[in-house]
Amino acid sequence: MAVSDDAIPAVANLDPDLLKALRQAATNAADDGIEFSVNSGWRSPHCQNQLLREAVSKYGSEVEAARWVATAATSPHVSGDAVDIGHSDATTWLSDHGAEYGLCQIYKNEPWHYELRPEAIDDGCPRMYADPTQDPRMQQ
Repeated sequence: MAVSDDAIPAVANLDPDLLKALRQAATNAADDGIEFSVNSGWRSPHCQNQLLREAVSKYGSEVEAARWVATAATSPHVSGDAVDIGHSDATTWLSDHGAEYGLCQIYKNEPWHYELRPEAIDDGCPRMYADPTQDPRMQQ
């Protein structure tokens, strides 16, 4: 999905500030020949629960699945506060330039997962968690 595609709920339902920062970064990345693709953005609670069920099946336990998929109650995707970016050149570009837009990788094990941290524009992105199980927001 393109970051400009307002007809797609996964893009259109993102937090407006996240979407604005993402579009600005994508425009500037395009000047460097880099194309952003949204692999996953906003998700419905139903979709998130399905992803979690699939992860439990794949990884064999809820504990192991939690390293990759949050519950619908805790997922920043469900609230529209997270976006998964495709193409490794795009994630590499965001690793180098994302803080300029407040876009930060949150988890070391998910180089595609970005969230808006406006303070990063001045202070740089915060230290990453190893995976979602280390994120206090996921402990609810």
